[in-house]
Amino acid sequence: MNLHPAAALTLNALVWGTSWWPLRQLAERGLHPLWATAIIYAVAATVILLLRPGALAQLLRMPVLWVLMLAAGTTNAAFNWGVVAGDVVRVVLLFYLMPLWTVLFARALLNEPITPQAGARVLLALLGAAVVLWPPGSGWRGVPWPRSLPDWLGVIGGASFALNNVMLRREAGRPPQALALAMFLGGAGLAGSLALLLTTTGTGAAAVPWPPAPQLGSVVLVLVMAALFLAGNLSLQFGAARLPANVTSVVMLTEVVFAAGSAVWLGGGELSAQSLLGGGLIFVAALLAAVSPSEPPAVLPTSVPPTETAGPPGAARR
Repeated sequence: MNLHPAAALTLNALVWGTSWWPLRQLAERGLHPLWATAIIYAVAATVILLLRPGALAQLLRMPVLWVLMLAAGTTNAAFNWGVVAGDVVRVVLLFYLMPLWTVLFARALLNEPITPQAGARVLLALLGAAVVLWPPGSGWRGVPWPRSLPDWLGVIGGASFALNNVMLRREAGRPPQALALAMFLGGAGLAGSLALLLTTTGTGAAAVPWPPAPQLGSVVLVLVMAALFLAGNLSLQFGAARLPANVTSVVMLTEVVFAAGSAVWLGGGELSAQSLLGGGLIFVAALLAAVSPSEPPAVLPTSVPPTETAGPPGAARR
């Protein structure tokens, strides 16, 4: 495995594995994670448009990238909301059922075969998810099913992230600035639309307050996060375009380590025996994908003019 793409993916995992903490800091200041996501990604999209003004026209000419826009937007909205609203460790574990979804999306979009080994990994990941979701104290009568909003957000975010990564590899020959803009606009547009909807109609756990008046501390934190996401997400586009989809999902598992470690250290979650067992099964299922036969990594074309290959300073997570 090429170390440079793997190192790039690890950097992105570090940024996202610890992003829950600043998002919670913003939430404590009254900025809901959906509004925070919309604002941060709008800033990033603006930077891309300033540096690559032709990216919007490229995106509009490529309807296939609208799928990437939807996948990236769903990923960011679900993950960011989930890690603020729930236990970070639990949400991240459910998010990293991603290798299960990757098998399905890679089959449909990349024509990668579903081998018996891939089927075994899917079953192992499902077993791990069942352990994580099993209601404590329910015995054999329990039903392993997401029971809370953060649980659902973790599962939905992981599925959309798998689609995001597979689409990145499938469309690797597209202009990088168009890929980046699609994902950042997706993050801003979907999170912003959902925030507006839930601000006006949401109730209970789905209620979203209006953003508070800007404060210097919040503005600085938003700008710092936008810069980190730009740097980390460029790493995702670089790495995911050069490694097989399953290998990408395995390297990105380092996010589980970063998220769990930072959550336990900073009080954002806890590692119960049940989470350790279920998470271990999910982790092993993903690791097995690294040693399975797969198609060679995608190679970016070299015939595109330099003005087209010069990418923006970031691509979206996700």
